[in-house]
Amino acid sequence: MLKRVRQPLQRVLGPLGAALARRGVNPNVVTFIGTVLATSAALVLYPRGDLFWGSFAITIFVLFDMVDGALARARGVTGGWGAFLDSNLDRVSDGAVLGGLIWWFAGRGNQPVLAGLCVFCLVSGNLVSYARARAEGLGLRGDVGIAERTERLIVILTATGVSGLGVPFIQAIGLWLLAAATAVTVGQRFFLVYRQAHAPVAETAPAPTNPVSTP
Repeated sequence: MLKRVRQPLQRVLGPLGAALARRGVNPNVVTFIGTVLATSAALVLYPRGDLFWGSFAITIFVLFDMVDGALARARGVTGGWGAFLDSNLDRVSDGAVLGGLIWWFAGRGNQPVLAGLCVFCLVSGNLVSYARARAEGLGLRGDVGIAERTERLIVILTATGVSGLGVPFIQAIGLWLLAAATAVTVGQRFFLVYRQAHAPVAETAPAPTNPVSTP
């Protein structure tokens, strides 16, 4: 869905990755630093009600997730460990974003319904990722869906940031949209795996062999 955005962005990040590679920077270090910064911003700024600046900071730090890939390709060190680390740290930063919002809505924000929606999005978002990982562990595909990680982050960060500027109802609209899209994505992945599991062996598509981060 976002290939038209990702491709120009990769053209910008490619030279940055090459520059970091020439300085001997380890892509796993970039991944770790980006996760620490994004997590810290979410758990410090959101609970204080700094929704705009929190979203702005998290957006900047999340871009590290793309820089580490460009850096790994520039250094020629792509492999299983980097993909594994990236996928797991993505879950940490995603959890921090929604955890910070839950903290705000359940406390000073005083919006328990939105806090509950954040809990639903947190659980279902993890299920989206786990469904794919489990499917691929069984030799099946589970990579479909309208709301992968990038789409989910765009929705939550945009809605939260604009809400921080004083736009009414946008936060609730964004969270309801995110909850619906995530639930649909879970259903799509379950349905795809169900079809493959009940199809003749010859018709079952093999899972991807290259290590990738789980959206």
